[in-house]
Amino acid sequence: MPATESALPYTDTKPVGAADFYFAINATFQFVLRKLGMEGLKRYWTELGTHYHAPVTAQWKEGGAKAIARYWRDFFNAEPGASVEVSELADEVRLEVKVCPLIKHLRDNGRAMLPCLCQHCYYISEAMAAPAGYTVRVSGGNGSCTQRFLKREAGVPPQNLEDIAEAV
Repeated sequence: MPATESALPYTDTKPVGAADFYFAINATFQFVLRKLGMEGLKRYWTELGTHYHAPVTAQWKEGGAKAIARYWRDFFNAEPGASVEVSELADEVRLEVKVCPLIKHLRDNGRAMLPCLCQHCYYISEAMAAPAGYTVRVSGGNGSCTQRFLKREAGVPPQNLEDIAEAV
C-alpha cells in the first residue's frame, strides 16, 4: 500500500470522524448487554474484531508490527479528541492513550457509560490480533490506558480484566 494511503479499511472524505458516532457505539453496547448479557457483549465485541476488522487483520498478518503501528496511527488521527502516542518498540507496538476520544465525548455530553466499556478495546483488538500472530494486553482505562501488541509466542500471561479500569 502506498505511504499516502490510509491503513483504515474504509474511506471517508473528512479528515476526522464525527464524534457523535460515539453515542451510537455507547448505545449499541448498552443494548447488547441488556439483551444478551455480559457473555453476549463479549461475543459481540469478538465478532466485531474477527469479522468487521478482517481486512485490518490481513494487513497485520502481512506487515507485522509496522502494519499494526501504522493502523493505530491512522485510526487515532481520524478520531476527534484523541491524544494517543503509538510506539513501535523492539518487541511490541505500544499505544499510550492519553485521552480516549470515546470516553471524553461521552463525559463531555453527560452520557452514562457501561462500567465495562473499556474492555471492548481488549476483546476487539485481541480478535483482530490473534489471527495475525499477535496478542494485546490492556492496562488502565476510564479515559487513558496502555495497549501493548505483542507476538503471541512471547508467552505473556493472559489478560487480567481487573487491569482494565471501569468507566465512570
